[in-house]
Amino acid sequence: MCGIAGLIVSPPDRVDRGFVPLALKKLAHRGPDDHGYLLYSRCGVRLARDWRDDLPDAEAALVHRRLSIIDLTEAGRQPMASGDGRYYIVFNGEIYNYLELREELEGLGHTFRSRSDTEVLLTACARWGTAALSRLVGMFALAILDAQARRLLLARDFFGIKPLYYVVNNGRFAFASELKVLLEFAGERRQINPERLYQYLRHGYTDHGGETFLKGVRQVPPAHYLEVSLERLDASEPVCYWDVDRTARADISFEEAARRTRELFLENMRLHLRSDVPVGTALSGGIDSSAIVLAMRKLGGKDLDLHTFSYVADDAAISEERWVDVVAQAAGTVAHKVRPVPEELLADLDSLIYSQDEPFGSTRIYAQYRVFRLAREAGIKVMLDGQGADEILGGYRFYLAARLASLIRQGRWVQAAAFLHRASKWPGAGKRWLLAWSGEYLLPQRWQTVARRWVGKDLMPSWMNAAWFRDRGVEGRAIHYSRTRDVLKAHLYRSLISQNLPHLLRYEDRNSMAFSIESRVPFLTPKFVEFLFSLPEEYIIAPDGTSKAVFRAAMRGIVPDAILDRRDKLGFVTPERGWMAALYPWVERTLQSETAARIGALNLDEAARVWNEYKATGDHFSMRVWRWINLIEWARRFDVSFE
Repeated sequence: MCGIAGLIVSPPDRVDRGFVPLALKKLAHRGPDDHGYLLYSRCGVRLARDWRDDLPDAEAALVHRRLSIIDLTEAGRQPMASGDGRYYIVFNGEIYNYLELREELEGLGHTFRSRSDTEVLLTACARWGTAALSRLVGMFALAILDAQARRLLLARDFFGIKPLYYVVNNGRFAFASELKVLLEFAGERRQINPERLYQYLRHGYTDHGGETFLKGVRQVPPAHYLEVSLERLDASEPVCYWDVDRTARADISFEEAARRTRELFLENMRLHLRSDVPVGTALSGGIDSSAIVLAMRKLGGKDLDLHTFSYVADDAAISEERWVDVVAQAAGTVAHKVRPVPEELLADLDSLIYSQDEPFGSTRIYAQYRVFRLAREAGIKVMLDGQGADEILGGYRFYLAARLASLIRQGRWVQAAAFLHRASKWPGAGKRWLLAWSGEYLLPQRWQTVARRWVGKDLMPSWMNAAWFRDRGVEGRAIHYSRTRDVLKAHLYRSLISQNLPHLLRYEDRNSMAFSIESRVPFLTPKFVEFLFSLPEEYIIAPDGTSKAVFRAAMRGIVPDAILDRRDKLGFVTPERGWMAALYPWVERTLQSETAARIGALNLDEAARVWNEYKATGDHFSMRVWRWINLIEWARRFDVSFE
């Protein structure tokens, strides 16, 4: 796990002298163990650790900050050169199947100088080109300079676990692990992207595709690569090298599916436990994190020194401490817990906003932030987390409505009625709620626009300035409608690719790297995801509304039944109302600030009315309030223009 950056310029320009030292400084938290840089010109290449500005004709630079996880020696230092001196790599992430790939490459005659996964990755790409990417099991953002062909390859892992931003501006191509590095050198005006702003304010979605919150700053989409010619300095359009095969159908029984799910999950866990430093894990007490903890114990045996890290809410109604304790006792872990209070959130907010790079959806991100801080204080450098499990196993309540919509779309009325009756018994999923949400998937856009107005859920609410968005070509629109028969599968795919998972992975990456911790997500491998997508929908959500049905069955005998039989769904839930009540003065100052007044996308008078109504009535906390104030603070921190 590391931070990477790079800059290429068109001759006769030369690499900015300040790029290397500033990139090393900006990315220090991502790799405190070691660092290095490369300067490239037609006359040669310099690989060094400590900065020296004595290659004045350099037209390309690669920068690396290292968090040492595999092969802790200097042999694993980056940038790393291939044996023949043609290829140079900077790489952020881990390749979990590097031992298997190394054995295959050795069989083809390749030799290795280190025990690192970086050298295996570089050798694989030199041998197989971009075809090597689909053979990897891991998380990665990489840049490989081909000095002979004078070409740069950028690539990002299958699900976008690791970040990779880039910008082309004024004859320069720059890339980095974090957006803030590019702001220093890309010359961008920091102009807001209106479409991305709408998706965030109205639906809470960010990070999907190739765009960012800022015009002109892009990201390599998950499962894509792009190439840049040093001769013309033109970046190709990103090329997709993998996608979920949504046509595959596994013709197996539920019992066989559960057995195979268990095998694949344990295989994932074995790979994700490869490390030369101790591995800990986040534990919420839910099914996903509990499965990770118990699988670690099963695979590591009784002698494994297993540490878990948990957020505990100070509100008994949402606290999962009792479930955390059940798992910790069953697995025999050393349990660490953190109990944040709202005053700590306010004290840490500026650092949190800065580390996240772009706006985020709720204060739950702070709970995760504190868990990683706790792990760092305990000396842990690698953590496992259950991110992605809900998106591939239907873990959220709205997936029940998507399954109902599938049955309705397929004309299976008897099964739909039975499902509606049984699923409505689950907490937070009454019949009216399920029918309303199923309409999100079944009603075309034009009907949804009218229906939403009737129920007070307009696609362009009064606190948004509709005229501002229309002037910039953005119209309110629904995002869940699906024409397919398998509505649940379609929604799971969108959640994985563009709606839920992309921003959750960004939160995970930034929160973990803020404390120099590598966070691994063992649910997210192509093989595991493709298998689950091949299963019938009723294996994911059972006829009685049980979510993650096949995974619950797969974990029987490993995870305590008390956990597998849970009917509630919490996660890192924070006491939003209590926290916001403690922050009332700060919220009001933020809404009345000069920065807020510059954000024409918001109708501040209406926002103030909604805020005052919320304070007076004590209604359930709405994430929209947090989005306003987070947007305002982010715009202030990064000096973003909304003109």
